[in-house]
Amino acid sequence: MIEVLIYMLLGAAMGTLGGLFGIGGGLVAIPALGVLFGLDQQLAQGTALLMVLPNVLLALWRYNQRNRIHLRHALMLIVPSFIFAWLMSLWAVGLDPQVMRLGFVGFLVVLILFNLMQMLRRSPRLGSGLQRENWLWLLGVGSGITGGLFGVGGGVVATPILTSLFGASQVVAQGLALSLAAPSTGITLLTYAWHHHVDWHMGVPLAVGGLASISWGVKLAHSMPERLLRLLFCLFLVVCAVILALKV
Repeated sequence: MIEVLIYMLLGAAMGTLGGLFGIGGGLVAIPALGVLFGLDQQLAQGTALLMVLPNVLLALWRYNQRNRIHLRHALMLIVPSFIFAWLMSLWAVGLDPQVMRLGFVGFLVVLILFNLMQMLRRSPRLGSGLQRENWLWLLGVGSGITGGLFGVGGGVVATPILTSLFGASQVVAQGLALSLAAPSTGITLLTYAWHHHVDWHMGVPLAVGGLASISWGVKLAHSMPERLLRLLFCLFLVVCAVILALKV
């Protein structure tokens, strides 16, 4: 019973961060499960996905309530993301866990550098409209690849790219990122579960805790200045990379 309570509290912390940054909580759950509980990379990713899926669905609903998501834009991201997430997850379940962990750290380092460059670059404040809409499918492909391989993709990949290259505001970008993350997370979770890379005893309480707190994170995101939200997101990536590197 104590273990279940600990998992629920951990899930609540991850759900708050997931709602705040529009990432579902998986990015912090994976290094936490690997370092704190000693799970190998695939098992950590699969268990995190079990927590992430309901969190993503709830966060998506909350974001859509506050800032309506454009259906055409969402579908341009969802379809290629779903296909490539499924293909990459089939490959990922058979990889060496240590190689997967090294790859995940490298993935985070690239994200950190990209976000730092965007923070330093001066750009005009942009609204909810999107530029280069016809290229959204390519972003869906990239997000699907990282989602299937590492268990994260929608928020951490799509959000900074949507703000910097497609001209979306931070909250609009996070809403679209959640829309593409939902179906790709679902198919990736099914693949990991089929290959026995999900700890259900741990994942279900994590999901319950996350569901209880993610709405608060979404509310907090909409109350913060956009530049501060981007800065916190970048710092969050640094912390995750450092935590996971300790386990390599």
